Amino acid sequence: MKRYFLCVMVVLSLVATMIPSAMAAGTTDNGITVAEPSTPEICYPTSVTCSEDGSEIRKVYDLAPEDDPAGIPRSDFQQDGFHYTLTDLLKQELPENESRQHTETVSLQSDKKDMESVLALLPQEKEFVTDDGLMGTLTLQLATVQVEPSGYATSTKKVSATRSYPNLINQDTSNIPKSIQEDGRTLTLDDITWKTDNTVNVDGYALGDRFTAVATYTGSATSSYVKGYTVTADYSGTVSHIALNRVRYVAIFEGTPVTPLESDSFEPAFTFNWLYVAIPAAVVLLAGCAIGAGLIYKRRKENG
Repeated sequence: MKRYFLCVMVVLSLVATMIPSAMAAGTTDNGITVAEPSTPEICYPTSVTCSEDGSEIRKVYDLAPEDDPAGIPRSDFQQDGFHYTLTDLLKQELPENESRQHTETVSLQSDKKDMESVLALLPQEKEFVTDDGLMGTLTLQLATVQVEPSGYATSTKKVSATRSYPNLINQDTSNIPKSIQEDGRTLTLDDITWKTDNTVNVDGYALGDRFTAVATYTGSATSSYVKGYTVTADYSGTVSHIALNRVRYVAIFEGTPVTPLESDSFEPAFTFNWLYVAIPAAVVLLAGCAIGAGLIYKRRKENG
């Protein structure tokens, strides 16, 4: 009897040790259990370029000999309204030393347009790194410096003018013009000041009989001005690259515009793994059978 229970315990121990490995294993569509392969370390690009119309993205990977190119991401992705799919993965052997002439155009803003102020914003030399990893010191090409207005704005100010109307017999405002033309603008009457030009003695009182009206007219004037200037200039020189035992891979992704239906994200269907239920159930069933068999054997032995 003791040997029987010892055998049962050994079987249960073996089944228990199989559970973790069975749980870690995957299943194919045909129900065949396979071990999941190890995932290589993800590689990150050294540069990424995108075409102007967004139809192509190129990711450059400079890998050391110990790096596994299987770690280069190949999955589809969405970016800026495009769905990208890997169409080619190129392998390039980098030369030990690569150099070429390169021109880089810079653009910046300036408050002034005189050349002295503009050149103060442009250093004589600048360090540049190209999209494919070449670098060098480029020199400003003075002949390429251009200054253009970057935009215009308008301003409005109040303007005024005065007119004198002498030798009037009374201070009747109806005799004063209600508007005038000044520098091509129409100004309207705003105020009148009266001056007495001549007086007469009536019953011992000096009364005015001639007047001058000084009229003030006001209006507005709108003018435009340059808000600022855009300065462009070219820098030229030699850029170079020294390969340090590297292999270059270029992943080319082609993009298609995303339609509203394609932009909706769908969760993948969940696949239930029956091993999570079957294996514990088998352990419980096996343990029950073993205990039941032990009890039957014990009862028969007691009755015998």
